[in-house]
Amino acid sequence: MQDSLSGLEDNLHRVQQKIKHCAENAGRDVNEIQLIAVSKTRSLDEVKSVVSLGQYSFGENTVQDAMSKIPYTNHNEAQWHFIGHLQSKKAGKLPGYFQWIHSVDSIKLAQKLSSAMLTNSKSAVLNCLIQVNVSGESSKSGLSPAEVKPYIQQVLDLDLPCLQWRGLMTIGVRGDEQQTRDAFARLRELQQSCQQEFELKNFDQLSMGMSNDYCLAIEEGATLVRVGTAIFGARD
Repeated sequence: MQDSLSGLEDNLHRVQQKIKHCAENAGRDVNEIQLIAVSKTRSLDEVKSVVSLGQYSFGENTVQDAMSKIPYTNHNEAQWHFIGHLQSKKAGKLPGYFQWIHSVDSIKLAQKLSSAMLTNSKSAVLNCLIQVNVSGESSKSGLSPAEVKPYIQQVLDLDLPCLQWRGLMTIGVRGDEQQTRDAFARLRELQQSCQQEFELKNFDQLSMGMSNDYCLAIEEGATLVRVGTAIFGARD
């Protein structure tokens, strides 16, 4: 157990130092960047170990896997981010457990999340990011860049209680550094344009970058980076 904790500590420290280095190279304040430890498929013991090292933000991509960890972490500073595709019928599972969702991409899901939040007395606000498929790959979920502004207008007109629209999320292009950088830059420009056009002062978050490309994402303005393998090691 001690060897395992030591390995996690080394990995976490290495990621934290790389984030700091990338931020400095980009002329950014490292405090603007939040590291989300992607704990999907990882054990409760692994999550507890990383919490003991001072990492409190975690990302999960299925409700079932998350429920084997969140209720048992018992740390009041822990923040949980839902980062996977969520079926609207499962929206009721998030209130009381997750503080963020990175993958909102339909009006139906937004409405279901709002209704679920309203009926859960333990929940106040769910921070929502709109998933954007910048690269246009058929294997990825999300709105096209052209659909984002009409979508924001719709959800604002609906005035959905308990949902706070915080920004945009995307996934890079695997194995293609230039296309990934271009996608991240396009998302930043879109986020800034939406924030200005709709006068949303809190629409200032960019969730982009994973273990293989989070430095690129930081250089292009990421505020939330989702890192799993580089912290926990390769998955089985």
